[in-house]
Amino acid sequence: MYDDDDLSLLDPDVELESPLDKMEPLTAESEVAKPDPEVMLALLENSQPQQRMLAARAFCDIEDERATPLLIALLKDSCPLVRVSAAYGIGRNPSKDAVEPLIVQLNQDWNGYVRKGVVWALGNCRDRRCLAPLADALRTDISAVRLWSASALAQMAEVGYEAVIGAIPALIEALVQDPIPAVRSNSAWAIGQLCKELPSNIVYATAIDALIQAFAEDQDLGVREDAKAALLGVGDPRGLQLIETLEQEGWF
Repeated sequence: MYDDDDLSLLDPDVELESPLDKMEPLTAESEVAKPDPEVMLALLENSQPQQRMLAARAFCDIEDERATPLLIALLKDSCPLVRVSAAYGIGRNPSKDAVEPLIVQLNQDWNGYVRKGVVWALGNCRDRRCLAPLADALRTDISAVRLWSASALAQMAEVGYEAVIGAIPALIEALVQDPIPAVRSNSAWAIGQLCKELPSNIVYATAIDALIQAFAEDQDLGVREDAKAALLGVGDPRGLQLIETLEQEGWF
């Protein structure tokens, strides 16, 4: 059983930030030393959920490949606070071996905060297998998970051309249709990151069209600004010309 304070950290529908943001820091800000990896490795298998959680959180700051198999095992922990901490720990210590367990957990975990941590970890794994589950989460999950899925899909830029091509359609769909401005903003940013890796082909042109449409038509100022920043970052001549024209005409 978890007390009311624990459960209050796990409302999947109302918060977009990391669940770790609401937890007390492991050490005072003035302290430089990180937790001892040897001690934390042992605590990952402690019988007390609180100790497992603190150890998993420690590996959000510590990079140690020895922790990854233990963190993967903790993805199935009965305590959601342990699971979300394990997901973040894997994100800091990514491994090809973690990809399939993360995908399984994304598909079955009832807790939105855990799924948020999982999509962040999947993005950091930078693996072709992450593309389909991240795109599906962007289309179908709660808003907080969609937000992070959009950002995670930007990591496909480091996976390869086919992964970039595969990520673009879901991001365009989210940019055009998602009801949450923050999700649309993250999608615009991610599209901008991926377009930098594309040649001037039909996929690139379609992505630029979506950014231009968002810049010109989105009702949210933040989304328009993020679409503009993405166009400027890509440096597409057509996008740059439209930005100049609209600003000269006093649209913004």
